[in-house]
Amino acid sequence: MSVEGRPLDEEELIAHAKSGDVSAYGRLVALHQAVALRVAYLVVRDHAEAEDVTQEALVKAYRALGRFREEAPFRPWLLRIVRNEALNRVRGRGRRERLAVRIAEEPVSGGAAPSPETEVIGNEERRLVLTAVDSLPSRYRAVISARFLVGLSEAETAGMLDIPPGTVKSRTSRGLARLRQSLEDPDE
Repeated sequence: MSVEGRPLDEEELIAHAKSGDVSAYGRLVALHQAVALRVAYLVVRDHAEAEDVTQEALVKAYRALGRFREEAPFRPWLLRIVRNEALNRVRGRGRRERLAVRIAEEPVSGGAAPSPETEVIGNEERRLVLTAVDSLPSRYRAVISARFLVGLSEAETAGMLDIPPGTVKSRTSRGLARLRQSLEDPDE
């Protein structure tokens, strides 16, 4: 669907989806599905389960579109639904919330394959960082993960976690300080 030959923007897609246009909602999903999957994975730690959670959350979001305030940003609203669905899944299993993320391989210049030594060191560094992030209290872990592992802005993180932007800033600062300390003194 387009207006005067141009694709619909997100606000127009939302308006069409709210009026029952399933294909408009499908296009909205396509815009946000990858980040929604990452958010779900951060909570449930299993790719297949994260896919299930994401699909369920997207269905719930579609059903809740009538309650979406059009002046609010869509992505944090959607990601809050995804995160809540994932947390409900974890609670339902009776396990505590845990966090894990695959950090993408940094591209090697010139397209050359990394040496085995470089790959081992990179894998070990990622493992250390993820372990340190995992050991953070949940309030810091959630903010650090959203900001740096998923790549959300402060405003999107605040919207997803349903906390004030100032809280995002303070938890980011404190969480990064704890991470630095943990990585500098791994035996403490």
